[in-house]
Amino acid sequence: MSGLRHAFKEWAVICKALADGNQALVLRKGGIAEAEGTFRVEHTRFWLYPTFAHEKAEALKPQGQELLARVEADRPPAGSVRLTHWAEVEGAYQLHNLVAALRLNDLHLWTVRTVSERFAYRSPGLLALPLRVWKAPQPVELAETPAYAGCKSWVELEQELPTEGSVPVLDDVGFREFIQNLERLLKPTALA
Repeated sequence: MSGLRHAFKEWAVICKALADGNQALVLRKGGIAEAEGTFRVEHTRFWLYPTFAHEKAEALKPQGQELLARVEADRPPAGSVRLTHWAEVEGAYQLHNLVAALRLNDLHLWTVRTVSERFAYRSPGLLALPLRVWKAPQPVELAETPAYAGCKSWVELEQELPTEGSVPVLDDVGFREFIQNLERLLKPTALA
């Protein structure tokens, strides 16, 4: 495995759920700073970059609110970011139907209201990204530079960070079962 230079900004609580293996899916709409406000998968392998800017407890299910409190307590010092996990995109599902998005309710920490609001924002739809997450052998703390700031999904790090020695959060069988469940939930016949 080679190193990675790009990072994907996501709520710290979601990064923690991914790191713990309690979630293997990210729902994405797009950041304000992104072209046309639309999210694009620019990289298929990247560091998970935990952010605290837009997290709201009321946007999370009760278990997410509990996790958020733990994440806040373990927050890195101001002006720094801690990278502990990286991910590989294992598919991309464009959700044009709110019912399809809501069928994924058990696969993430967002409330039904949060999913519905995100789905309806600007133009209807969400992107569902199943992620295979890997734990790095050691955490890396970086200074949060101005280039990393802002409401954007992707960040190019100042240097490539090694991934050698990383271990998957979910084993092959667990991840394969997750993908099978996701695909079952998204089948058109399952939406009837």
